[in-house]
Amino acid sequence: MTVASVTSEQRFGEFVVVRVHEGQEHVAELVLDRPRAMNAVSTDMARSIAAACVALAADPAVRVTVLTSSHERAFCVGADLKERNSFTDAELLRQRPVARAAYTGVLELPMPTIAAVHGFALGGGFELALSCDLIVADRTAVVGLPEVSVGVIPGGGGTQLLPRRIGAARAAELVFTARRVEAAEAHETGLVDELVEAGRDREAALALAGRIAANSPVGLRAAKRALRLGHGLDLRAGLEVEDAAWRSVAFSGDRAEGVAAFNEKRKPNWPGE
Repeated sequence: MTVASVTSEQRFGEFVVVRVHEGQEHVAELVLDRPRAMNAVSTDMARSIAAACVALAADPAVRVTVLTSSHERAFCVGADLKERNSFTDAELLRQRPVARAAYTGVLELPMPTIAAVHGFALGGGFELALSCDLIVADRTAVVGLPEVSVGVIPGGGGTQLLPRRIGAARAAELVFTARRVEAAEAHETGLVDELVEAGRDREAALALAGRIAANSPVGLRAAKRALRLGHGLDLRAGLEVEDAAWRSVAFSGDRAEGVAAFNEKRKPNWPGE
């Protein structure tokens, strides 16, 4: 599926929609759309998230993806515990790679990603947001990783992504206490990157995506690759990652167009290659 060729939206299963807006054809909106369950991630929904991410990753026209919710009071409340309660141990084990594919699908999207968060973003819901590069939240947002309170641990990347955002000790406190964090504290501690007025998270995230999407798609993907692969490496190794990413763009059509446009004092027309 080529996202940019869709006139308005493409549905993946019952609970996920990919939408492209007129005038913002290089920004894709990945919508969590299971409002009756506050976007609790069931097995079917996890499969749909993963499938949508495969399609987005393969589409060179998409420069930024924004992860949003169709529910007015929640981004995502995490795993569907009602469904989980019906599983045998064997069924839970078989479901695990399906669930992981949803989170890694978002995490491994090659273009910049932004989560637009309002209301509850708990457990796997917050992990979906953490899998994005940037998180825009409104003042109704409540985030947290409460998994230990129901006898498990964050299993969608939370134990690895959260300390990378806010440091090991702060992450440990939030995971061990299972406490919920309201928007102001979440912004102050770096759990979210931008805080906006209630009801404006999606609007602000799409506006930010538009500013990012004005840049070279080749450059954006290479920059994300360098940021992700270099994180946690020692400086010398990180600089080698950066050099490899630089070499991948230095002789690209986008680099030639960017330099020409700068010298000609005009907006670039990115070839995307």
